Amino acid sequence: MAELKLLLPLLFALHSFFLIHSAFSEIFFEERFNDGWKSRWVLSDWKRSEGKAGTFKHTAGKWAADPDDKGIQTFNDAKHYAISAKIPELSNKDRTLVVQYSIKLEQDIECGGGYIKLLSGYVNQKKFGGDTPYSLMFGPDICGTQKKQLHVIFTYQGQHYPIKKDIQCETDKLTHFYTFILRPDATYSILVDNRERETGSLYTDWDILPPRKIKDVHAKKPADWDDREYINDPNDVKPEGYDSIPAEIPDPKAKKPADWDEDDDGIWRPKKIPNPAYKGPWKPKKIKNPNYKGKWKIPWIDNPEFEDDPDLYVLKPIKYVGIEVWQVKAGSVFDNILLCDDPQYAREVVEELWAKNREVEKDAFEEAEKLRRAGEEDGKKEREKSERSKKERQHRRRHDPYDYVDDYHDEL
Repeated sequence: MAELKLLLPLLFALHSFFLIHSAFSEIFFEERFNDGWKSRWVLSDWKRSEGKAGTFKHTAGKWAADPDDKGIQTFNDAKHYAISAKIPELSNKDRTLVVQYSIKLEQDIECGGGYIKLLSGYVNQKKFGGDTPYSLMFGPDICGTQKKQLHVIFTYQGQHYPIKKDIQCETDKLTHFYTFILRPDATYSILVDNRERETGSLYTDWDILPPRKIKDVHAKKPADWDDREYINDPNDVKPEGYDSIPAEIPDPKAKKPADWDEDDDGIWRPKKIPNPAYKGPWKPKKIKNPNYKGKWKIPWIDNPEFEDDPDLYVLKPIKYVGIEVWQVKAGSVFDNILLCDDPQYAREVVEELWAKNREVEKDAFEEAEKLRRAGEEDGKKEREKSERSKKERQHRRRHDPYDYVDDYHDEL
């Protein structure tokens, strides 16, 4: 009982901490595409009059850990897809912004996007498209075998700035969660399936502002700067007679052939061999340079063109979330879109929806692959059988023209 009394204050403190933490965290928008999702999302007519607009299908996809956990899947190949949802206006000033969603690339995508956009200002959702201004674009973009990029494009004063780092996205056909965390100190983190893939700062990883420091191009190495790490030992003296040692000497084991005739063959001389006493050109040994100052480097100075913006991280107030992509082959399932200010909550969502289900989905995918390969094998055998029958009929026709009539009646 005494131990319980000691624990009670600690338990009360922890309980209070979690209550305070929950009270101060906020979920701005969360979409899991349950019943009623169509009332929140508007399918754009962009490109529809040209016959280039695709649609979305409400589905969990061909393989899923939970068939009832549905998202929206791009439908129709070689189309533009644009859909958006209006959300309560949010500002990330003085607070962390977490952008997270899941995507499953069921198709052999070949070339296409899988990103989402955060939109500011007024947007005519029926006309939302590729030219609609956005504040942030985040997510994978794949084209061929070379481009497998994870986009993070930040909009500042009307200009789009892509992240300078080459971040690779996932390319398999399973569900993956992408998370972007932007903090008030302008630092960021990118997570894939709750694992940190990149971290850094808006100041260094985007070319939004000029750099704080630049190299002093006018700087010159001082005349007395000694950057020789090692020098010749001034006390090391070349031994007397060192230079007179020949590099080669006559082979002492060589013998003049018995049939050597100096009148005909000339004076016999033994062949030369390397002189074991020869040590090469003399070089004094090296010692540490007592005056060594290190390798001289161009110094960094304050950039006169740099002007800090303490609100660099602040996006224009967000009013819409949109999906606007083009895909050669359709089949991407978007789901679990989340905007909040709590990275821990976002992490828990991934644990709830992905971590415990990934093996189930993987097993479902492998089973679907087995069925697909079996179907392809059956189709291949059927085609081969049909081709053999065709060749046999052609062979009979060449050798027995009356057989052609029988085949004709059989085909009828």
